[in-house]
Amino acid sequence: MIEPENILKGRITESLIEELLKQCGNKVYRFGYEAVLQNLTQLEKVFDRESEVGQRIKSIPDFIIINKKRKPFFVEAKFRTNFVVHSKDIKRIELVEKFWKAKIIIVTSEKPYFRISSSPYLNKEQQWTWIPLEEDKDLNITHDTLNQFNELVEKYYLKGI
Repeated sequence: MIEPENILKGRITESLIEELLKQCGNKVYRFGYEAVLQNLTQLEKVFDRESEVGQRIKSIPDFIIINKKRKPFFVEAKFRTNFVVHSKDIKRIELVEKFWKAKIIIVTSEKPYFRISSSPYLNKEQQWTWIPLEEDKDLNITHDTLNQFNELVEKYYLKGI
């Protein structure tokens, strides 16, 4: 069972990333399992989550992003206090990579607070391949806007961690 605090941090993370991307001129559309397919949760007992279709649905990224050049991307939003790869992460990463090739944006308690990874997400040592978000060439992240959102991370995450 997922702890309520982790659910809350996940939703805050999605909102932070959504607003950051919008303020940098990207169009952002909520797309994830929770946003688009809420009614499936009612069917969970009869819905085979382990089938290929079930796995594909379970791994739907959180957003579809259209950048200033009108190029679309899938984006998955995550919060992590550290960069340790857990076994549940590996399964999720494999599904996201197999079905979606989404960019994964992480909010973390270590600077830089916003980082991004594109497929392949893990190196040969099974460690994340993160770069600072503002180094991503596709999402138009500006330094000034990122600084505003860094302050929000410090205000809402670091005081409670």
